[in-house]
Amino acid sequence: MVKAVVGANWGDEGKGKITDMLADEADVVIRFQGGANAGHTIVNRYGKFALHTLPSGVFHPHVTNIIGNGVALNIPKVCEELSDIESKGVPAPQLLVSDRCQIVMPYHILQDACEEERLGGHSFGSTKSGIAPFYADKYAKIGFQVSELFADDAYLLEKIGMICARKNALLTHLYHREPLREEEILQTLHEYRDMIKPYVADTGLFLDRAVRENRTILLEGQLGTLKDPDHGIYPMVTSSSTLAAFGAIGAGIPPYEIRQIIVVNKAYSSAVGAGEFVSEIFGDEAQELRDRGGDGGEYGATTGRPRRVGWYDCVASRYGVRMQGATDVALTVLDVLGYLDEIPVCTAYEIDGKQVTEFPVTHLLAKAKPVYTMLPGWKCDIRGIRKYDDLPKACRDYVEFIEKQLGYPVTMVSNGPAREDIIYR
Repeated sequence: MVKAVVGANWGDEGKGKITDMLADEADVVIRFQGGANAGHTIVNRYGKFALHTLPSGVFHPHVTNIIGNGVALNIPKVCEELSDIESKGVPAPQLLVSDRCQIVMPYHILQDACEEERLGGHSFGSTKSGIAPFYADKYAKIGFQVSELFADDAYLLEKIGMICARKNALLTHLYHREPLREEEILQTLHEYRDMIKPYVADTGLFLDRAVRENRTILLEGQLGTLKDPDHGIYPMVTSSSTLAAFGAIGAGIPPYEIRQIIVVNKAYSSAVGAGEFVSEIFGDEAQELRDRGGDGGEYGATTGRPRRVGWYDCVASRYGVRMQGATDVALTVLDVLGYLDEIPVCTAYEIDGKQVTEFPVTHLLAKAKPVYTMLPGWKCDIRGIRKYDDLPKACRDYVEFIEKQLGYPVTMVSNGPAREDIIYR
């Protein structure tokens, strides 16, 4: 059975924890899109980890972890992550990397930084990980697949020459930087080949066999619905599809095999990077939520920069859950809200004097103001509670209010950062 774990909002919803937990009973965990520009924070018996590209099944020796063809593969970063987790006592994971996966090159990272600098105050809030230039090259058909690392030098040099002709025009004339050197790129490709060689496989064939054998497969998404380039807050989005439907493409499995879609949704809102965020809060109110939130505060797992925070947004979340095609909703970080006397929940937007409850397109979203419903707080620590009925009534009321607003079942509630801090409904 194939299950997808994806985000409802801007990312940072807690997908890593849910995937890590579900991996107990999984055979395969796959990252199917995105790159090292966002991270999944996981707390388990080995310690606290921020994974950027490795699938969240790497802490389970029985799991085969796959980096799928849809991922933006930064080879040095993956190898650094492997070394890091093993240095902290994690057994060397089973890892396969798709031979059809494409490679983030140093010039993608350089181009990303140059473009953000050029845009100045109009930048997209990029993490400068090279993601947008990488995907631009992929769809312009000038990227390098992992399989090409094993081609002969004559083939590689011909392709490198064609790429340099394009890139150097940009670097020298638009960004006023030094041109790329063909021999340096060839050397980089050789180094990357040697680093990734032990893990390369035909993962599509492996997954076909796994599906036929009825093994449990988890698709692990990065970011969330609102960062999808088609259905999100365009143009302040990422460059690969964040939807569960893309899991079939980014992993190489038939779409009809995805039987369960677990959409992870925070009990409040947070986001890294630019873009419309209607329920965002500011000042001391925001700082207190930020400091109490997540695991050790709401700060980006990749960048370390403070996340923008706000109250739960029913309009955005209902849309995000619907677009993912949820069968289940996992509500995370519920424990964070225990300090509040009252909890604001955004139940509608006001746009040009009218209230709307359906998520609008971006240019209308920019005009939206939140309409709040106030719910009573529960004013206590709920960590350690394992049964739903043992939660304070106000806490259960909050969960059930959100469930009714979403129109999808909340089947899991996370009330702490550790793997075992989960309540099943």
